[in-house]
Amino acid sequence: MTGQMKLLRDLAALAADHYDVLIVGGGIYGAALAWEAASRGLHVALVEKADFGAETSANSLKIIHGGLRYLQHADLKRLRESSRERRALLRIAPHLVHPLPTVVPAYGHGVRGREALALAVAANDLLSADRHRGLADPQKRIPRGQVLSRERMLALAPGIEREGLTGGVLYYDAQVMSAERLPLAFLRSAIERGARVANYAEVTGLLREDERVIGAQVTDRLTGEVFEVRARLVVGAAGPWVNRLLDRAGVPQRVGHVKAINVIVPPLFEQVAVGLPSRSRDGGRLFFVAPWRGVSLVGTYYVPAGDDPDALHVTREEVEAFLAAVNRAYPPAGLAAEYVTFVHAGLLPAKGSGTRLARRPVIREHGPDGAPGLLTVVGVKYTTARAVAERTVDRIFRLRGQTPPRSISATTPLYGGDIERFDDFLREQVRQDSLGIGEGGVMRLVYHYGSALPDVLRYADGGRGPDAALRAEVLYAVREEMAQTLADVVLRRTGLGTAGHPGETTLRRCAGLMAAELGWSEARIRQEIEDVNAAYPAWTVRREVVDGAELADRTV
Repeated sequence: MTGQMKLLRDLAALAADHYDVLIVGGGIYGAALAWEAASRGLHVALVEKADFGAETSANSLKIIHGGLRYLQHADLKRLRESSRERRALLRIAPHLVHPLPTVVPAYGHGVRGREALALAVAANDLLSADRHRGLADPQKRIPRGQVLSRERMLALAPGIEREGLTGGVLYYDAQVMSAERLPLAFLRSAIERGARVANYAEVTGLLREDERVIGAQVTDRLTGEVFEVRARLVVGAAGPWVNRLLDRAGVPQRVGHVKAINVIVPPLFEQVAVGLPSRSRDGGRLFFVAPWRGVSLVGTYYVPAGDDPDALHVTREEVEAFLAAVNRAYPPAGLAAEYVTFVHAGLLPAKGSGTRLARRPVIREHGPDGAPGLLTVVGVKYTTARAVAERTVDRIFRLRGQTPPRSISATTPLYGGDIERFDDFLREQVRQDSLGIGEGGVMRLVYHYGSALPDVLRYADGGRGPDAALRAEVLYAVREEMAQTLADVVLRRTGLGTAGHPGETTLRRCAGLMAAELGWSEARIRQEIEDVNAAYPAWTVRREVVDGAELADRTV
């Protein structure tokens, strides 16, 4: 699906129409819901208070879980759902989602021993026996798990604790190369079916008629303009901002949240992701170290969160406590705060107080709470956003007294995903290399844009080399993907800044290109650069990357 519909920010058109569904929130859940609803014939609007995918969705561990971890709770339903959704994402977003080999060491002969882990991967293979159904591309197939000898385990994860080590297991999950671009792919697909969307458009009130919610008052955060969007049903998919929406509806329910922290550090393991058993003082859980774009993504550390999602902040003390726990699990890491190049943090739904995570999504219609016409969705996993969207749209049709049409979202390629065999497509793009940017540069573009890459390269305007590639990406982001700020481009469209600071040279070049497009003054350019710099804690390492060349060479 690589049509010509663009993400254009037209608030006048958004306000002028009447919709079946108004979705509040443009993260992975809102974006998947917009595509699901539009693909089944509903007229859809979506508004997002910040940028699309800018909050929790961007700050994930990037792992598309197949559900193996749910075996420890005998939660076979969640395992099966996770396996199906991993398969769906491998199929519909083949440029963004790829298999990820993962190893877990075995110690002793108890619940973390080789025998128990071998039984777990065997059960996982059996329960996910349909994991290849409909996947014609061999690159997207998830191999069977393997039991590893002690020697093989040490070869794959050198430096892990040797005392009591009896071997390990190798299994496969999947990884999303850009957690920010997957919501964009859902949204681009939704507008192909007639949806209207806008970022930096905040719901500041709800419209009512005879007590029923009939739409929302929306404030343009870029201009301060206030307008109305009317719809038969308002669906809140606002992540940790759901409480704010419930407040505006006069609904007393509250969703608690936990702060989840993942960090980017220099590569610890290069071939596989590794599940590191924590020491007893850290709760007996696993820390995962995943290779990602030439660095290691380490997670996840949970700490209590406050009530205000706008106040989300990660302190150096929290990062140091996290790294200390990782160092106890894997002493050779020797991590210190200065090694961290970026901190990913988000708020996840909690179960009760403390840092326990909610296990199941909640889809709730608020008529019984005094707000008919309002429905909220609280998701718990990035992986299952599409499935929750499917169930939500089923509910919407039933609320309308209609039989839900069949969902097509598990099998229909998203924007950029029109690729039959990924490896063949990648080889062909590397062979062509129309910009002369080398294999690494082409790979980075393919893993970001997939079959939409020709649409991006049009903006190179005949130039060649890394500077032409950067120009093409920035102009594409502004003209076709609704990028409004430098952070939108650097952190959520191109990925140049998501593994670490891209360097002042790259920031200045990107800002200059955006200034020419959007009429920014020199003062605005300086402010935009300062805003991006503020996304990196002052104590993180900043390496100079000239025009994205280093990132191009360090990709997958």
